[in-house]
Amino acid sequence: MNLRPSPVVETLGLVGAVFVLQQLLALAGAAAIGLVALDASVGARPWTVVTSVYAHGGIEHLLGNAVGIALFGSLVARRTTRRRFHAFFLGTGALAGLAEVWLGGLVGPSPAVLGASGAVFALMGYLLAGNAVSAWLLDRIGLPVRLQVALAVVVAVGLTLATAGPRSALIGHATGLLVGLVAGRLGVLDVSATVSSVDDERPRPQRR
Repeated sequence: MNLRPSPVVETLGLVGAVFVLQQLLALAGAAAIGLVALDASVGARPWTVVTSVYAHGGIEHLLGNAVGIALFGSLVARRTTRRRFHAFFLGTGALAGLAEVWLGGLVGPSPAVLGASGAVFALMGYLLAGNAVSAWLLDRIGLPVRLQVALAVVVAVGLTLATAGPRSALIGHATGLLVGLVAGRLGVLDVSATVSSVDDERPRPQRR
């Protein structure tokens, strides 16, 4: 019997552990946000590319993203392996954060960002584009690849604006959603049903 937790539980555990670390740093008098948030000084603090994905600005921010991870992540985790799930979550979250910092800095002061919302939007995008209904419709319509990409951009921008809130990282959200839509259309996370979606490192039983 496999007792190892799912990658969703592991991700929630990481998010919670980083949040606790932030609180301990704050109690010790350290500038916790400056140590974990991603900003234009990423070259001097490269670890923030990772820590910013799992760090959060407050309990409401944490709980909001935790719900998204549990909701969308649990559905994606059923279709992929532990390694692919974690790589996708971290990769899309980091990319969304970098896009917010770099592109946001072109139109104003470069922001400092933190939170898993970019990765959550990527998980949502993967489900939107990677389900059987969406795939059937796109194949049925027969849109050229360029038009499919353009449609993904329109959907990403539209959903990002529709779900925008105060201090939302709009560029990061749109980036995560767009990457998720493209990845879902390509099925980059999907694996054979014979492979465990929870534990891809588990050895296969030998046949006799």
